Amino acid sequence: MENRATEMSNIVQKSFTFEEYEDPKQSLNVSIPEVLDPQYGMHVWPCAVVLAQYVWTHREELTHKTVLELGAGVSLPGVVAAKCGAQVILSDSAELPLCLENCRRTCEVNELPNVLVVGITWGEVSPDLLLLPPLDIILGSDVFYEPEDFENVLMTISFLLRKNPKAQFWTTYQERSADWSIEALLHKWNLKCLNIPLEKFHANKDQLAGSTLPGSHTVQMIITEDKES
Repeated sequence: MENRATEMSNIVQKSFTFEEYEDPKQSLNVSIPEVLDPQYGMHVWPCAVVLAQYVWTHREELTHKTVLELGAGVSLPGVVAAKCGAQVILSDSAELPLCLENCRRTCEVNELPNVLVVGITWGEVSPDLLLLPPLDIILGSDVFYEPEDFENVLMTISFLLRKNPKAQFWTTYQERSADWSIEALLHKWNLKCLNIPLEKFHANKDQLAGSTLPGSHTVQMIITEDKES
């Protein structure tokens, strides 16, 4: 009980407001509970805000579509998709129950009782992965974080895109090293990618959705498909 109380005291809710560029009256507010304890790693990163901005600007494409967010964590992009009318599934590693709990907490805060939360561990073909419904869009913000995870991430993405040949993978990542190229890795897995300039969806700013993110961080946005689709 004491541990639970301590955990709750470490949660801070952040608010993000997405606005239509040409008509600020059209807006969407999302609340995200952040866990302050650094060992959880459950706070909003710059890539999540940029990807959520892309989701918001393409919301008309998402109505009644089935969307899966990989490595969701605080689930900002997935929650925006759900608020825009998509049928959303949030996922994080089955080995990280605290992250899955935070996905559920985010859904509760944003009154999204119909959003499913599942444990999907990158690189593993688990029952939860096999039982996913047909997907239209797969979201992933900053899933390319630890280089040792890249191959497992790509294995999961490749599996999902081959199982859903018309689906797309929308992802944002932060350039942290010149020693690796996401595009090269995608080509290695026979995946084609399209870079989306941030100015195309009004994300080329230091501040987005009423927050100070992405700040000075260099964030890239790409759309990925199976080359054989």
